[in-house]
Amino acid sequence: MNNNCIQNSDLIIAIVNFGKASKLMKTAKKNGVSGGTIFLGKGTANDVILHKLGITDIRKEIVLMATPEDKTVEVLNSLNEKYEFDKPNHGIAVSTSLDNLCGHPGSKYYKSKEIRENKNMYLAIFVIVDKGNADDVIDAATLAGARGATVVNARGSGIHEQQMLFSFPIEPEKEIVLIISDREKSHEIVEKIRTDFEIDKPGKGILFTINLNEAYGLY
Repeated sequence: MNNNCIQNSDLIIAIVNFGKASKLMKTAKKNGVSGGTIFLGKGTANDVILHKLGITDIRKEIVLMATPEDKTVEVLNSLNEKYEFDKPNHGIAVSTSLDNLCGHPGSKYYKSKEIRENKNMYLAIFVIVDKGNADDVIDAATLAGARGATVVNARGSGIHEQQMLFSFPIEPEKEIVLIISDREKSHEIVEKIRTDFEIDKPGKGILFTINLNEAYGLY
């Protein structure tokens, strides 16, 4: 193992309304997070009044932050206290384990790997499909019990270039759908999407799930 890599580290994923990500990052840095990445997405509005007004998409910002495992709960608690994720429509913050973390400003931090209690109650479901299919993915997931989703437009760095995720090309015409689900409902959601979109066939898309350790703002 490279001594410049961190073991026992977590990834915090926060999804907030547009304009709040930079403030959230400042709060996280005050609690020991050295940095993060912010990118744009859109969420699905589940408010009845908004639907009646025809407002079904809300601009979102997604924040990715790496932190040592023993700091994760402290950081999440501070973010929850400041941004009140426990209140409806205030955002979501979750964490998942990273096997190793290299090239990070905090890479001088290192501790021996420990066995971690498995308390995963939630899953993050990622679905990558052709552009224009994200709404149909969300509809299928909703029918299976999902309560919302965040959509990110994926694009390469140049017109003749492609970015790869698990050997799957991410081009300008792709969309990534992120669904946070409790474990009990996740199987039905995954199977519904797999069946409706024939995900197992080549070129139809890709779907994968990630265990989450902590979750704030889920109802």
